Amino acid sequence: MPAFLEISTDKLNRIIGTANAPVVIDVRTDEDFARDSRLVPGSIRRNHADVAAWAEETAGPAIIVCQSGGKLAHGVAAYLRQANITAEVLEGGFEAWTNSGGPSVPSEKLPPRDLKGRTVWVTRSRPKIDRIACPWLIRRFVDRSAVFLFVPATEVLAVGDRFSAVPFDIEDVFWSHRGELCTFDVMVEEFHLASDPMLRLATIVRGADTARPDLAPEVAGLLAASLGLSRMYNDDLEQLEAGMLLYDAFYRWCRDATDETHNWPNQKRGQ
Repeated sequence: MPAFLEISTDKLNRIIGTANAPVVIDVRTDEDFARDSRLVPGSIRRNHADVAAWAEETAGPAIIVCQSGGKLAHGVAAYLRQANITAEVLEGGFEAWTNSGGPSVPSEKLPPRDLKGRTVWVTRSRPKIDRIACPWLIRRFVDRSAVFLFVPATEVLAVGDRFSAVPFDIEDVFWSHRGELCTFDVMVEEFHLASDPMLRLATIVRGADTARPDLAPEVAGLLAASLGLSRMYNDDLEQLEAGMLLYDAFYRWCRDATDETHNWPNQKRGQ
């Protein structure tokens, strides 16, 4: 059982990727991080020694991760709490997380962050499926503060170069379609997020994005909802925010509700 002001690996694994997930702050030493540079999904690296400088700008609630859940994490969490920020420590730290089989994002796949600590991505304007699904995946499992720039297709590479933004879902870049896989599939694989629910969602996204309704019964529903959103919003960022809720719902169905059915009426008349 986790101690007071600690959270178990199982509980953290259940809430990561959800809309109200806490911010996860990795305070491992540089030496520990060099030995294993993977990250708990969505976490951001901070120096424990500089907590006085960054505590006030931290939005809680927060989960603090050090190597083994000891002094560094508890000290940082206590410091945040005195700044009126709700903070807990991951029980057993990063070691317990990896030993439990929790997903871990390879840090070398993350783009450099801007001056505000955010990753910046760029893609074509007027998104439909992949260009909403990929930002959802990044915001929920990679970088909750990620910035997305939607520009004309002809300007994606130039904008990426001038603004240090990573291009995605265009031809001839790393984050793009590969064979039958769509960009969402590629991100799930490259970020090591291939759980059963995520792979189920990836199949639905691939079917909707590549005109393969045969891949899953839910493909038609995602396609219809995605095209509907594209007609409802002229502003790509407003559409992205609306699409975040759509993918939150599809992910939770993939994770928790695939066996649930809904019938009406509940009982046949006369029974």
